[in-house]
Amino acid sequence: MRRPVEDHPEGLQGEIRRARELSWANLGRRIHFYAPGFTHYRNKFFRSSHLIFPSISITGRSCSLRCKHCGGRILETMIPAETPERLLEVLHRLKAQGAAGCLISGGCLPDGSVPIMRFLDGIAEAKRLGLRVVVHTGLLDHEAALSLREAGVDAVSIDIIGSEETIREIYNLEASVSDYEEALEALSRSGVPFTPHVLVGLHHGKLRGEFNALRMISKYGPSALIIIVFFPIRGTPMEHVEPPSPKDVVRVIIASRLMMPKVPIVLGCARPKGEHRVRTDILAVEAGVNGIAFPEAEAVERAMELGLEVSFSPLCCSVIYGDLLEA
Repeated sequence: MRRPVEDHPEGLQGEIRRARELSWANLGRRIHFYAPGFTHYRNKFFRSSHLIFPSISITGRSCSLRCKHCGGRILETMIPAETPERLLEVLHRLKAQGAAGCLISGGCLPDGSVPIMRFLDGIAEAKRLGLRVVVHTGLLDHEAALSLREAGVDAVSIDIIGSEETIREIYNLEASVSDYEEALEALSRSGVPFTPHVLVGLHHGKLRGEFNALRMISKYGPSALIIIVFFPIRGTPMEHVEPPSPKDVVRVIIASRLMMPKVPIVLGCARPKGEHRVRTDILAVEAGVNGIAFPEAEAVERAMELGLEVSFSPLCCSVIYGDLLEA
């Protein structure tokens, strides 16, 4: 059942409306929905294809950090390509099967980076094949950011953490918030399109550092901002942790819009399912997000009720900055 903004959440109606109006004034009354091949998605509006935009892990199932919220489980859903040669094979096969693009990601090394440098030839080859390419990195420096720009990637995605405690306790990483800010600066200086991700509720389901992460991101002019939400994954140390409430998620969305009024904001693919997702997606639409990955049907209906121009894409939501320019 649809829940209009006037009904909930308590105390946020005016802020939701303000964020929505600011979004519409700067980016138009339209919303882009995305359903890449990472996850099966089908409803009366759209269905995904696992061939159009799959995800690839350049480390296979290997991750040195084994973060408490993931434990490497997400890597198990990706196509493994642990060597440059294997990556080339996978890319050519995907192109022959009709892929439009792919996400290239992987597990982290002990320093929080993903070993992308040894795969640059493959990434560049993907672009020569005509594929849209999004690379999800860990921490990176200016050389790596510049190399990705020269390879022609369509977007670099990176998770930004704003809490020292969360970096140590959840990521199992000996790094600091300043390391994440340096990565943002490197991406900004390089000129590559970049789409930072903020994971709401990463610290045991509670807000801890999200607003600080937004403040850092706002200084560097991202191509888009992706808001994702912690959800418990079976077999991880946090499998029994409650996710943050939809109200907390929309608080982060509102803050994002007020800090970055002209930046496209997307509710990304990682978030809880079921009733939580329905409520979160509807609130996100009402708060004026510019895109949602794998939206619940109720959210699409709410967008139509608000009179928004609606579109669906089989690509990764990180390419939204280009979709808005083309609209």
